[in-house]
Amino acid sequence: MEETKKGGWRTNKWIRAAIPALLLHCSIGTVYCWSIFSEEIGAYIGFSKGATEWAFSFAIFFLGMSAAFLGNVVEKDIHKSSLIAAICFAAGMAGTGFFIYYGGQQLAETGHGSKLALIGIYVCYGFIMGIGLGTGYLSPVKTLMLWFEDRKGLATGLAVAGFGAAKAIASPIMQAMLENLGERGIYKMFIILAGVYFVMMFVGHLLLKKPEGWHEPQGKEEKTSIMSVIKTKPITNYIGIWLMFYINITCGLALISQEKMIVKCIGLASVVGIISTVSAVFNAGGRLGFSAWADTMKDRNTIYKLIFILSIAFTAIVLLTSGIENGEGNTLLMILVLGLIFIVNAGYGGGFSNVPTLLSDHYGMSNISAIHGITLSAWAFAGLTGNQMATWIVNHFGKEVQIAHELADGTTEMITVNPVGYQHVLYATIVLYIIALVICLVMVKPTDKAIEAKKARKAKKEAKA
Repeated sequence: MEETKKGGWRTNKWIRAAIPALLLHCSIGTVYCWSIFSEEIGAYIGFSKGATEWAFSFAIFFLGMSAAFLGNVVEKDIHKSSLIAAICFAAGMAGTGFFIYYGGQQLAETGHGSKLALIGIYVCYGFIMGIGLGTGYLSPVKTLMLWFEDRKGLATGLAVAGFGAAKAIASPIMQAMLENLGERGIYKMFIILAGVYFVMMFVGHLLLKKPEGWHEPQGKEEKTSIMSVIKTKPITNYIGIWLMFYINITCGLALISQEKMIVKCIGLASVVGIISTVSAVFNAGGRLGFSAWADTMKDRNTIYKLIFILSIAFTAIVLLTSGIENGEGNTLLMILVLGLIFIVNAGYGGGFSNVPTLLSDHYGMSNISAIHGITLSAWAFAGLTGNQMATWIVNHFGKEVQIAHELADGTTEMITVNPVGYQHVLYATIVLYIIALVICLVMVKPTDKAIEAKKARKAKKEAKA
């Protein structure tokens, strides 16, 4: 009521921060839908699934790098950065649709795939959309923390949850479009969605605004280098945050990239779409739940300790039981494998939503967009290593086997999977999770707030004694 009297919707934190953040993040988060139709795109343009997977890897790489290099632009002008995001994301998606169309035409005419079409998809989905992803991801985060100063974790979690939930929302819509747009629906879908997402992101761009009382540092203050801000704490502190963020994303992407095949491997091919949606809900829930939970803690780094411990525990259980190899027909092992998928998705999402608030606790709010942007370079490198690491392991360990899957019409379809290969991916991720936990415990120091709380508890205990 107070907000309405003072300026109505113009000073309402939900309209000026939360809603535009969701419009931006729910649009760009659909980048994670690539795995749903990458195989179909490959077949349509005459290339393997592995070749088309690089488009997603490039998108994540350029997301992180554009966030790192354009962090200062976001810091100074969220309207410019959010407009760049809307234009680049929509243009990249439309361009991807055009090159899918071109690749299909070339395959029909010549009988083999066009390298130009594949490179065009890499440029549009990877580079152009990647710039839109990086600037769109950063633009609302600081604004949210400024509007929701007392519940920064909840606010950033809400927006970043939109990024995670985008896959759950968009997946069934995309599937329905593919089924109803005919034989060439794959490229039509991209062009239609480019228009839809541009409208959503442009509305978000128009609504997004920092609080009236906040003024960005000017003059000499503005020229404070990011490095000097980072050096206000031991440099190993920031390196630790960057590394544990990088490892969490790498492990998450390694498992998520194989999720569809793992689900088929344990005999749940008929519900793979439902499980994919549920895992996306866990991803979004982890972003919101872990960050809101962190608001109640003296040190937000505790959340990362919990994420790594849970991930290690569930990975170890599936490894010890050989859950992926023996899961078909065994209900308990199926539950354990699904539990691992859901926990890793939740921890993956929670890692994202807690980074900006953890950084603000350590380094303050003045340069948070730029520092957060540089930290997202970890996402860029993880985008190149996570999927590709998992693919390399699956290709070099175990062997492909055929399993039968009964279709709805009563016929049987043979599916090619590599249970041993997927199991070996977990050996790599558990080692990385253990390294991340050690970094979390040793390199990332408690914040001033956590140190003061510890001193207060100690003083209270001594007073009682």
